[in-house]
Amino acid sequence: MSASGIPAIRFERVARRYGAVRAIDDISLEVADGEFFSLLGPSGSGKTTCLRLIAGFDQPDTGLIEIHGADMRGVPPYERDVNTVFQDYALFPHMSVAVNVEYGLMVRGVPAPECRRRAREMLALVKLERMEERRPAQLSGGQRQRVALARALINRPRVLLLDEPLGALDLKLREQMQIELKALQRTVGITFIYVTHDQGEALAMSDRIAVFEQGRIEQVGAPAELYDRPATAFVASFVGVSNIIEGALARRLSGDEAPFTIRPERVRLLANGEAAPADAVVAAGRIEASVYLGASTRYTVQLDGGGQLAVMVQNAEESARSLPVRQPVRIAWLRRHQHPLSGAA
Repeated sequence: MSASGIPAIRFERVARRYGAVRAIDDISLEVADGEFFSLLGPSGSGKTTCLRLIAGFDQPDTGLIEIHGADMRGVPPYERDVNTVFQDYALFPHMSVAVNVEYGLMVRGVPAPECRRRAREMLALVKLERMEERRPAQLSGGQRQRVALARALINRPRVLLLDEPLGALDLKLREQMQIELKALQRTVGITFIYVTHDQGEALAMSDRIAVFEQGRIEQVGAPAELYDRPATAFVASFVGVSNIIEGALARRLSGDEAPFTIRPERVRLLANGEAAPADAVVAAGRIEASVYLGASTRYTVQLDGGGQLAVMVQNAEESARSLPVRQPVRIAWLRRHQHPLSGAA
């Protein structure tokens, strides 16, 4: 919240339909002023529709949207104190970097010297001080993304909307830009609302995350809360890798059919003759498959009596080798690492 206690963005029972499709279905949500807030979910879950409603590119069928306490009904995009960065950056190819960044001020009639001064400030902020005269085609993907950020920030919006802006970048550059984006948000101190389908991206950058599925919000929380205490089976499976256990398998393992989740890294492979910790759930099975991931190996264990569990083992030693398929194993986890779920997968 801001010092006044007014959220940067507030949705109250917002719905948006396209024919029979409910893109957004009765959503209520608040985003605090100065927060890095991510909208996370698969394609078609409603997150981009939310962003468009905030920007004013679309209007809700029902409900209320406020930006810093002001009702946005009937307010066009150019009168909203927000700016948007798109995945394709939407730069003008025939203009220099400097003119691309200045453009928003130019159309508002800001004097040329002030445009140039503020453009230099923004380019320094995004570490492109010596790129002013280049054209977008002469830049790397990461540099073009920085230009788009500078252009969006030069108008000094109170809310910056980012629609999967890192989606076109390769993995290493995407990871680097995640760090830079979060640092930039802390520097400028404004609200960032970030749309992504990449749970790793959302966990790495966000203060809080809203997880979307089929037009509804499944859960809102800090990254660690969503990961360690998912409210539903969908959140458990979408935010990271998780074992979702229910029904007869849950009863066999824990004595109760109520569904629960256990993260693969919380499950241990017991060495031959090793006693399980006190208050642990223990099960026997065989290695069904293994996937070497560099820092870790993920095993699929086929349990005696039916059911499969994923187990993540850290490759702490250089000599670590994957266990062979069909090797008998015993697995265990502490009951306190189980988390109950509100529904089945």
